[in-house]
Amino acid sequence: MPGYRLLSSKAPQLPEAFEQRIQQALDNMRTAGTFKSERIIQTPQRASIQVQGTSKSVVNLCANNYMGLADNPQVEERAHEYLRQWGNGLSSVRFICGTQTIHKDLEDQISGFYGGSGRDTILYASCFDANAGVFESLLTEQDAIISDSLNHASIIDGVRLCKAKRFRYKSGDAQDLEAKLQEAKSAGCQVKMVATDGVFSMDGAIAPLRDICDVAEQYNAVVLVDDAHATGFLGDTGRGTGEYWGVSDRIHLVNSTLGKALGGASGGYTTGNALLVSMLRNTSRPYLFSNTLAPSVVGAASAAISLVDDAKTRTPLLDQLWGNARLFRTRMADAGFTLAGKDHAIIPVMLGDARVASEMADRLLARGIYVIGFSYPVVPRDKARIRVQLSAAHTTEQVNAAVDAFIAVGHELRVIK
Repeated sequence: MPGYRLLSSKAPQLPEAFEQRIQQALDNMRTAGTFKSERIIQTPQRASIQVQGTSKSVVNLCANNYMGLADNPQVEERAHEYLRQWGNGLSSVRFICGTQTIHKDLEDQISGFYGGSGRDTILYASCFDANAGVFESLLTEQDAIISDSLNHASIIDGVRLCKAKRFRYKSGDAQDLEAKLQEAKSAGCQVKMVATDGVFSMDGAIAPLRDICDVAEQYNAVVLVDDAHATGFLGDTGRGTGEYWGVSDRIHLVNSTLGKALGGASGGYTTGNALLVSMLRNTSRPYLFSNTLAPSVVGAASAAISLVDDAKTRTPLLDQLWGNARLFRTRMADAGFTLAGKDHAIIPVMLGDARVASEMADRLLARGIYVIGFSYPVVPRDKARIRVQLSAAHTTEQVNAAVDAFIAVGHELRVIK
């Protein structure tokens, strides 16, 4: 037909200089040991998985599946139920025709999980989107964001989208936080918002929220916590870092995820002050311009929260999780490994050199242990590591087998004596 032609199967040619620049950058990554290759998993996410290229199953020590709910039968069944009853998706954003009763029910369930009174919750496609949408919506050029220096990339990107003045304080340092709040006050900033990760995921370190809240209240500042690596398992009942420190009622907004401890799928949310959440519904761009969560994701998340909210199911899972973490940390420290973090299921094994981290991960995989080496730009230069993440799904035997493998490879690479 006139005006139409058959599509070519050949990819369009890049401008030569651009192609060379990208190729050189990738080659440099390979030389430095920072190039990231994706391993392909051939089974559902669980404590033991099958990886393409391996002949036997391996113990997975790098999933965010803290409570082991990613393949929980109740979670899977609720996902199937919602898929059958509510369809595959809404083909719309929330304010047009993308809101079903199940979305409001899940938002109410999350609000209740955090205490209910005076709270509301807004769902996002991810916690990354929640962080990307919160600052620009709530703050103006007359305001200030005071952000922890080790905050997640999503907070950093969200801050970049906002016109508020920016201040960074030394990670977890309440004294430096106060100095930056004083600077913001002296600069005449009206609203001051303190933003911090609840848990710094590369380090396994828990932010000192009690100290942060104490300082923030002296300056009448709003407190926002990204609790992605705490929700569902940290604190006596899994309410996260606010519960861990006993300051849940002093945190104005919590951004978190449904894609880690709460079922391991996708989705995120902001929960907290109802007035602020109402503003987000009307102005937050990732919310206004992204499709609503698929019903199957909503159902799975609802089931996962119910399991965490029930002491009968929560308690044995938490006991197993923290028992695994203590066992791994104790045995690894006794063997001579340098570990970061404290009191968390994230236990980074510090190695320094990116090539060593990559080589150790490969050798561990050959011994049946699935881990990943983390290096620049994910972590600072010369701070390469293997980040181990324990789960309630791991057995004691699996944890011991993992430590045995680490010790053997550690000797091979002369990481330990």
